[in-house]
Amino acid sequence: MDQSDLGRRPPARIPMDRMLLEGTRVAVAAMRANWLRAGLAVLGIGIGVGVVVTVAAMITGIRTQVMASFESSDPDNFMLSPWDFSQVRLGGDGSGRAPWWDKPPISDEELRRLQSLPAIDEAVAIYQFGASIRYEAEWVQNVEWRGASAGWAAYSPGDFVAGRDFTPTEVNQARGVMVVSEALATDLFGRRDPVGMRVRVSAGRRATNELFTVVGVFKPAENVFGDLVEHFAVIPYTAADKRLKARTRFTFLTVQVVPNEEYTSFEAQDQVVAALRSMRGLEPAQENNFAIIKSEQLVQLFDQLTGVFFLVMIALSSVGMLVGGVGVVGIMLISVTERTREIGVRKAIGATRREVLWQFLIEASVLTAVGGAAGLIFGWATSSTIASLTPLPSRIPLWSVFAAIALAASTGILFGLLPALRASKLDPVDALRFE
Repeated sequence: MDQSDLGRRPPARIPMDRMLLEGTRVAVAAMRANWLRAGLAVLGIGIGVGVVVTVAAMITGIRTQVMASFESSDPDNFMLSPWDFSQVRLGGDGSGRAPWWDKPPISDEELRRLQSLPAIDEAVAIYQFGASIRYEAEWVQNVEWRGASAGWAAYSPGDFVAGRDFTPTEVNQARGVMVVSEALATDLFGRRDPVGMRVRVSAGRRATNELFTVVGVFKPAENVFGDLVEHFAVIPYTAADKRLKARTRFTFLTVQVVPNEEYTSFEAQDQVVAALRSMRGLEPAQENNFAIIKSEQLVQLFDQLTGVFFLVMIALSSVGMLVGGVGVVGIMLISVTERTREIGVRKAIGATRREVLWQFLIEASVLTAVGGAAGLIFGWATSSTIASLTPLPSRIPLWSVFAAIALAASTGILFGLLPALRASKLDPVDALRFE
């Protein structure tokens, strides 16, 4: 018990609601009196909270678009790959070879066999390779090239703005035809009609140079990744193999199950597994040297990638919170020093250590709460700007608002605890003598 409490009846406890109200009023008055140093602390807290909210909004927007693309296709469809890329991990097995290196690629015979299965409506092959394209005298290098079978456009959001897709007959005959993106067509041909134009394509291990005819122009749907693949060209995968020698082992198949519930996705997968194991001569005890990847696996992989990204951004934003928290400690310690006589007077007239402790904790929490509110406003403004200037439907999720508020409140309590304890332990007699 303090010396000022000797010989007196202990005062009645102040209700918590009154303590919160009075502490908030004192905190606002202190911030107005020392607005510059309070603003610096608010800035640090606001940056940390703003980063958390903005990143959460961006990830939510990206996930919305990715999930929409999955939902637009039949969830029964699946992918066939030489290896399960959803299980790939960094580091390898110590042998120096990638885990997929010894997996056999998917051959044309296997593709035709799968297309003939009763449960399979369509199997579309696609792979990427590097090449250059020339029209007249100028070569264009920065183009994404894809070898695909007919029907690839059904799995690529967008529309043909001119011409057509190549046909199954053109794929079977390895014709020199191609579909280009609208942006690439504009760069190559300007205002001229691109359909029917002939271009030179060079690719493959032997740097083969072949003539290709443009038969279609494809405009991809707007999305957050659109600018990354603005210039692309698609040719029959057979032409990429036979004409350009550009076939890679990274050929994937998008498999569409026969509609109208005649076959289930599991039955289609069983037929694919049985056909490939038979064609590859695998014994019953041998594992599959190929992988079937379902939509939910891709969603889980995406969640893992965005989860890692979010954790990294949280770690970076924590630096801002730490700076703001250190600022809170400094401001509150200065406040305790400047208000030592006030603390002495309050304790002399009956204030308990608990009341003084709560007063300064509330002041620190109000300071960080203002920073949190500023961060929420900054995050909302940033996400709205991103949504208006880009195809990304950036949207602040409700959980990020609660997370930001909890983060700001915990920062105030954690970093305000030391100054509050120091204030509560001041001796009233010594505090009254303080100059």
